[in-house]
Amino acid sequence: MKAALTKTASLFRLFKEAIRGSEQDFTTGNINKAIFLLAVPMIVEMGMESIFAVVDIFFVSQLSNSHAVAAVGYTESVLSILYSLAMGLGMGATAIVARRVGEHDKEGASRAAVQAIYLGLIISFIISMVGIFYYKEILQLMGASQDVITSSSSYAFWMFAGNFTITLLFLINAIFRGAGNAAIAMRALLLANGLNIVLDPIFIFGWGPIPAMGVEGAAIATNIGRGLGVMFQLYYLFKGLSIIEIRWNNLALRAAIIFNVIKVSGGSILQFIIGSASWIFLMKLMSSFGDNAVAGYTIAIRVFIFTLLPSWGLANAGATLVGQNLGAKQPERAETSVWRAAYLNAFLMAFVMILFLTIAPSIIGIFTKQPEVLNYGSQALRYVSLGYIFYGYGMVVVQGLNGAGDTYTPTILNVLGFWVFQIPFAYFVTMQLDWGPKGVFIAIVLAETLMAIAAIIIFRRGKWKTVKI
Repeated sequence: MKAALTKTASLFRLFKEAIRGSEQDFTTGNINKAIFLLAVPMIVEMGMESIFAVVDIFFVSQLSNSHAVAAVGYTESVLSILYSLAMGLGMGATAIVARRVGEHDKEGASRAAVQAIYLGLIISFIISMVGIFYYKEILQLMGASQDVITSSSSYAFWMFAGNFTITLLFLINAIFRGAGNAAIAMRALLLANGLNIVLDPIFIFGWGPIPAMGVEGAAIATNIGRGLGVMFQLYYLFKGLSIIEIRWNNLALRAAIIFNVIKVSGGSILQFIIGSASWIFLMKLMSSFGDNAVAGYTIAIRVFIFTLLPSWGLANAGATLVGQNLGAKQPERAETSVWRAAYLNAFLMAFVMILFLTIAPSIIGIFTKQPEVLNYGSQALRYVSLGYIFYGYGMVVVQGLNGAGDTYTPTILNVLGFWVFQIPFAYFVTMQLDWGPKGVFIAIVLAETLMAIAAIIIFRRGKWKTVKI
């Protein structure tokens, strides 16, 4: 009994240390402790993002029509390209920053961070300009009905206009994670998404002097919350409160560093864009079955995000450990870190899979009472969750490759998995064999499972240990 209490007290102290955050050397010491210290704040960070995803769709779904939810689904499908750019650039920044930190070159890490932020600003500006002027045409191209465009397209306008808040929030947090400052990234997202959750119902339904704005209010709340989160991040960077410090003398554009960030991030960006583009195609397929099918699919996707994002926390921990340990010339320690994180992730996702298979209608029923929407959402949840064990293991292994700077191997896997297999298979069984929406769901689980198996085989070969960045 005494031993158990001592172990519990030690674990609690370690948890407090992880949440509080402090400068750590993750290239030495116990690997399990390193994974724990990095993963806890990253899981909390991603958990907060996943909570926002379901809270946001919960409030929007209370508007008593499927048009608003469908508008969110169409817009998010297009914005997934933006998320891909931000996450891909962030993964490249994580790899470079982690490698420099592992080499004990903090100044080099800071310079790389600044150039990555410049790239993020350029990307978000271009997307804003296109989205602001053509948001209705984009929704129409996605297959949105005229009712959706007429009643709810303002959501798309505000999300495109304020996309820089999303880009910078993702990107700067990736920089913090690469440096091992996972606790700072966690606080930034807690602030941003905490504000989102509070502001969402106020702007959607109105409160005091603030009028009810409907689905448009959800987008405005998101931009305000995440914008303040970015300001919090910049405060830490300019005040020198993290390993990464932005000083006036390293704000100059540096072409060599920018090209290195582009080179390393290029593969990550491509792999995320390839994946996101496939989701856009799947959404287009779903639109052929009507707004209720799109609404059910959108709700299910948000629930998937709720469970997958915390798993990304463990995967990101693995990526940071790979980068820093390769920088410290310890490839075997890097590999061990990935296998241990992957095993834990697969175990956690197995639990979630059982939960979804058992009570999917009850979960979807939290967000909608419309019978058709409920049916489509429950079906999606059950089918896609069948691959959760492979998702959990595979995402850690893929992030390990990205953390090593080998971003092009996952890109090839995405091309083969999504565009050579998933898209043709989904189209064939959905349109030619008349499987309906379940054909889309089955295509998702088969593609993700095959890609995870391929990634594990490739990672075992160990070529990623020799990548130079």
